[in-house]
Amino acid sequence: MRTDTPWSTLPARDHLLAGGADAAGAPVLDVVVPVYNEEKDLEPCVLRLHDHLARTFPYAFRITVADNASTDRTPQVAARLAARLPRVRSHRLEEKGRGRALRTVWSGSDAPVLAYMDVDLSTDLNALLPLVAPLISGHSDLAIGSRLSRSARVVRGSKREFISRAYNLILRSSLAARFSDAQCGFKAIRREVAERLLPMVEDSGWFFDTELLVLAERAGLRIHEVPVDWVDDPDSTVHIVRTATEDLKGVWRVGRALAVGALPLDRLARPFGDDPRDRALSGVPGGLARQLVGFCVVGALSTLCYLALYSLFRLGVGPQLANGGALLVSAVANTAANRRLTFGVRGRGGAVRHQAQGLVVFAIGLALTSGSLAALGAASGSPSHSTELAVLIAANLAATVLRFLLFRAWVFPERQDRGPAAPGAESAAPPARHADDTHHELGNAR
Repeated sequence: MRTDTPWSTLPARDHLLAGGADAAGAPVLDVVVPVYNEEKDLEPCVLRLHDHLARTFPYAFRITVADNASTDRTPQVAARLAARLPRVRSHRLEEKGRGRALRTVWSGSDAPVLAYMDVDLSTDLNALLPLVAPLISGHSDLAIGSRLSRSARVVRGSKREFISRAYNLILRSSLAARFSDAQCGFKAIRREVAERLLPMVEDSGWFFDTELLVLAERAGLRIHEVPVDWVDDPDSTVHIVRTATEDLKGVWRVGRALAVGALPLDRLARPFGDDPRDRALSGVPGGLARQLVGFCVVGALSTLCYLALYSLFRLGVGPQLANGGALLVSAVANTAANRRLTFGVRGRGGAVRHQAQGLVVFAIGLALTSGSLAALGAASGSPSHSTELAVLIAANLAATVLRFLLFRAWVFPERQDRGPAAPGAESAAPPARHADDTHHELGNAR
C-alpha cells in the first residue's frame, strides 16, 4: 500500500476506468475472506465466490484467503486453492483476530478497492457489485452491507436479531452513529482511505468494523449502505457473550477518545473542491449559509444552557456574578461546538488558541450583557427576575450577531490552503457522471 501520500488531505475520488487490471497487473477489487479453522467450508466458499465474480464482475479481481492462525487443515486447503486458481492467493497469520487479518492484507494490497466477506457466505453474492460500484465510480469512500435496512431480507433467530439491534441502538445513543449495521461481514473501502484510516484503528478483533466506521463517519467520509439478503449460519463459531463484552469495551474506548479529541481525524480531510459545498456561488461567501445554520443551532442550545445556568447561579449569588459564571461556562462550550460543527475544524491543532480568542469574544459579550443589567438596575432599581431574563435575551441576541462575525472573520477564518483551484484544474477534471451512466458502463464492461 502507498505510504508517500501526504497526511494532510485525501486525494480526490476518481472513477476507476473499465478494462480489467491496471498497467502493473493489479486487480481493481481484492476480496478478503478471513478464516479460522474452516477446512470444511473454505473450498466451497472460494469456488462459489470465484465463479460468481468470473461470471458477473466486469473488472479484474482477486480473492485473498486470510488464515487467522488456524490449527486444522485450513492452511493446506488455502494453498491448494491458490495453486489451482490464478486469481486466488492465501496469506497466513500467526495470530488470531479478524481485524488483524483485514488490516494486514488490506495494508499490503495493490488493488484500489478492498472488500471482505465472511467465509459462510451468509450474504447473497448478488449484493457484491452494488456494494463496490459506488467505490469504483468515485461516489463513496466506504460501503457496507446492512441487514437492518428496511428493504433487507434476513433469515435468522430472534436472539441474534435482538443482539444486533440492541448493539446498533448502543452505537446510535453513545457514539451518535448513523450507519445501520456495523457487524455485517460484508464491507468495502477505497485503498487511499484505508491507508489513512487503518493506522487509527486500534482493535484487532470483532470491534474492528465498528471502530473503522465510526472514525470514517466522524471524519466526514461518505459511507454507502446496501440492503442485503442474509441467511444466518447455524454453525457459526462466534462466541456471542465474549464478542459483545469486547464490543462494549471498544465503544467506551472510542467514545472517550472522541470526547477528548485524541483522534487526528483531520488527516482524513478531502482536498478543497472535492466537496460541492466548496464551490463558489455568485454573491455568496463560501459556506456562509451552512455556517449560519450551524451557528444558529449551536447558539440556540447555548442560550438555553446559559439561561438555565444563570437561573441556577442566581439562587446563591447576585445577578452580575450569576451572569458572568453562566456566560463563561456556556462560552467555552459554544466555542468548542462552533469550532467543530459550524466551521468544520477537526483535530486538536489550534484548539487552545481558538478558546483564547473565544474568551475575548466572551468578554465582549459579557460587557454587553453586564452593561444591560447595570442599565436595567439603574433605571428600575429592583427589577423582577422575568425582566432580567428579557433584557438578557435581547442583549444576547446582539452579542450573538457580533460573535458570529468575529468567529467567521477572526477566530475561524477561511484557511489559506483552501483557495480556488489552480487555473485549468476545472477544465482538466472529467465531467460529472450521472448514476445511470455508471451502471451503463458497468454493464457494458462485462
